[in-house]
Amino acid sequence: MTLADPAHVKAPGARQKLTLLLAAPRGFCAGVDRAIQIVELAIRKYGAPVYVRHEIVHNRFVVERLEQMGAVFVDELDAVPQGRPVIFSAHGVPKSVPAEAERRELFYLDATCPLVSKVHVEAERHFRQGLHILLIGHAGHPEVVGTMGQLPEGAITLIETEADVARLSVLDPSRLSYVSQTTLSVDDTAAIVAALRARFPHIQGPHKDDICYATSNRQEAVKAIAGRCGHVLVIGAPNSSNSMRLVEVATRAGAKSSSLIRRASEIDWQKIDGLSHVGLTAGASAPDVLVDEVIEAFRARYDLSVEEVVVGREDVQFKLPRALSDVLPG
Repeated sequence: MTLADPAHVKAPGARQKLTLLLAAPRGFCAGVDRAIQIVELAIRKYGAPVYVRHEIVHNRFVVERLEQMGAVFVDELDAVPQGRPVIFSAHGVPKSVPAEAERRELFYLDATCPLVSKVHVEAERHFRQGLHILLIGHAGHPEVVGTMGQLPEGAITLIETEADVARLSVLDPSRLSYVSQTTLSVDDTAAIVAALRARFPHIQGPHKDDICYATSNRQEAVKAIAGRCGHVLVIGAPNSSNSMRLVEVATRAGAKSSSLIRRASEIDWQKIDGLSHVGLTAGASAPDVLVDEVIEAFRARYDLSVEEVVVGREDVQFKLPRALSDVLPG
């Protein structure tokens, strides 16, 4: 059961029994790990400060730790002084950004996730074929801004919902393609793609789904635990697309409720007290230390059992930029 039952009601002086269902995979993905390593190794090689355009990943804990090491996060390149290296975030950037860095003769390192770069390459390939590109994604997200910025204005149209598909007006329905943001809900995106194919039968798609393996795996892991949970906690950031999708997926998959927290201090214990099973996962930019922090907060409050539910293992690794190949991690 997920709600309180006699076996989980506290006896006088006893602590409530609670089982924490730990979804796996969870937490850092290979793209996030690579981006963070790029900042750490750049600081080691070039010394502080090293500048980073936008948050390297969407997690304040990670950003603040890198700031303590000597990273300086800026909104735009005009805040980067001459002679200092600058790093582009894992979400990718419009082509205008490296072009501006080259114009100013700034040395830069590109920490764009290779799976985001794959979407950029697909979009450019479709453009060269004379296709108009439909991008499935969320307006204003850095990854969407970066992808749309790979091509001339007007070459890409953003699609956020099935309703957008219904009201879409295109010049030539036979000359369309689509790509997607890598951190979307798998189910929502599949529904939008189905709507696109129903309305535009000749539309071309990517060779392989654009939603990244880590996003898909974390959503599958949440689905595996949600039906047993009175509540699911997702460790992540409000501006993290993949984390917010986990909150949505948990509720749709059968959890009584779900919520996003950044740290253990944000847990609403009123939602937890009286439950027998609570789920826990972490978005792709949330480090293990935050998961451990939440588990310890539960252990301090309850007679806790932890059950890891594993739907798969990840062994993906991405190469670092050649400029950092002579710097040893550690």
